[in-house]
Amino acid sequence: MARASKFLHLAALLLPLGSLVSVAAQTAHPANIPMAETFTEADRLRGSYGPYRSNNDLLYYHLDVRVDPAKKSISGKNSVRFKMLEDGQRIQLDLVSTLQIDKVLFDKPKGATTPLHFERAAGRTVYIDFPRTLPKGETDTIEVFYSGHPVEMGRFGGIVFRKDPMGRPLVNTACEEEGASVWWPNKDQWRDEVESMDLSVEAPSDLVEVSGGKFQGKTDLHDGFTRWDWKIQYPINNYDVSLNIGTYVHFSDTYKTLPLDYFVFPEDIEKAKHQFVQAKHMLKAYEHYFGEYPFLKDGYKLVEALYSGVENQTAITYGNHFENGYLGRPRTGIGTRFDFIIIHESAHEYFGNSITAKDRSDMWIHEGWANYCEGLFVEFMWGKSDGITYVNTGKENVKNQFPVISQEGVFSTPPGDQYKKGGLFLNTLRSVVGDDVWFPLLHDYYQHFKYQTIMTTDMVAFFNQQTKMDLTPIFNQYLRHAAIPVLQLRFDDAAHTVSYRWQADEAAFAMPIRVGSKENWQLIYPTTSEWKTLSTPLTKDQFEVATDMYYVGISKE
Repeated sequence: MARASKFLHLAALLLPLGSLVSVAAQTAHPANIPMAETFTEADRLRGSYGPYRSNNDLLYYHLDVRVDPAKKSISGKNSVRFKMLEDGQRIQLDLVSTLQIDKVLFDKPKGATTPLHFERAAGRTVYIDFPRTLPKGETDTIEVFYSGHPVEMGRFGGIVFRKDPMGRPLVNTACEEEGASVWWPNKDQWRDEVESMDLSVEAPSDLVEVSGGKFQGKTDLHDGFTRWDWKIQYPINNYDVSLNIGTYVHFSDTYKTLPLDYFVFPEDIEKAKHQFVQAKHMLKAYEHYFGEYPFLKDGYKLVEALYSGVENQTAITYGNHFENGYLGRPRTGIGTRFDFIIIHESAHEYFGNSITAKDRSDMWIHEGWANYCEGLFVEFMWGKSDGITYVNTGKENVKNQFPVISQEGVFSTPPGDQYKKGGLFLNTLRSVVGDDVWFPLLHDYYQHFKYQTIMTTDMVAFFNQQTKMDLTPIFNQYLRHAAIPVLQLRFDDAAHTVSYRWQADEAAFAMPIRVGSKENWQLIYPTTSEWKTLSTPLTKDQFEVATDMYYVGISKE
């Protein structure tokens, strides 16, 4: 989804009929809303890593809930284990105000508990106060009991109580944009992930519940409900925690030693058996570029839902109608060769779920990389020419109105350009460093940062160190400024020369680029500071720039 991973902004990202699919699986920032937003106190509390978040390190959650589709209600508790990073008497959690906090208990040794004072602040913020100062280095556990009727939010609802196509109860979650605190209490930010998690979901006994992690078993509670237990054995971001309750049938497969589990509505099982074979092709391709699937112990699942799809960790929701392309589009082109949701959402297992942005402002680390992974999949399956064609198709829909990286430290959403522009930027970077460097760099980048939360600055430092190049101005131009660089060309046909330089926001921008003709590209080294001159037998009309390899503007005079 994704997250951005998911909440679709179709107007900005859908391609014309007959072109390739390269759409986001979640809604991005609407193109007509300025990024210079006015943020509320709730936005600041929700998006900042303030003192009552930064004073502790998450270690473990056990979310134990009962979900009643008939009453459209949820109740239960989340046990939160954390380690204090500095002395303190207060921590911050989050939960939407429409859900009630019934009590908060402080676990003590030998099973004793103490009720804790809590205070609800602007938006979703919940402050938990302790009767004593918790010293730096101490590990503690609290239990947050809550209940209520979740309210749908966003395109996919956050948590929704609906009916499947046959009129049977169906509950799904989709929380990258809305935040996990739309349905359960947690430290709802991206920077700090638990190291592991247990998830227990009580659902009506005539239904099936599917979540991420490794299935531990189910228990009949003899009151019309059954508890389903799942163990998540890797770090997980809050929004990747999911539950799905419905009339599901299950079938399975394997890729090498990795279990593949699929849950679909009974009437769709034959279509699913045909379509989900593509998961093996996806796993083989991404393994080729990045290494083994990141969550081997927890497995890989696809779970049918009514929305297009979300990258919930190891339990990807799928609603692409068992067709190639995206929701039946396009009708022709490379995008019709594969199922967009399987390929895009699964890319998030690597970029979004394994490697996670520390702050929403850097969401392109999820979405731009997943967009680029679609092109890598095409290249793996059908060759470089088709891969490059796929990456470039639809770039006319990139707006270049706002920077890809939005404001840090508040609840801000980057623009829709983070998807396609992010992919085009990575394709450009590939052309700058060359394939011999690029593909080992992709592998090493993923392996170096897997199971971590990072910022773009971390990525830039790694890329600079590995390539022995200063790529910082290139990253900055494409991600921290709205406009793309423009290659200015001035022709002197009489002298058979062309002068060139970059027009860019970054003063140090000096990206090499191939020009001339497809049959005989020449590599030039423009800067922003001076005009350089190249002899060429080509006229202004004949002179080309390798715009399928670099995402740039061209100005010819």
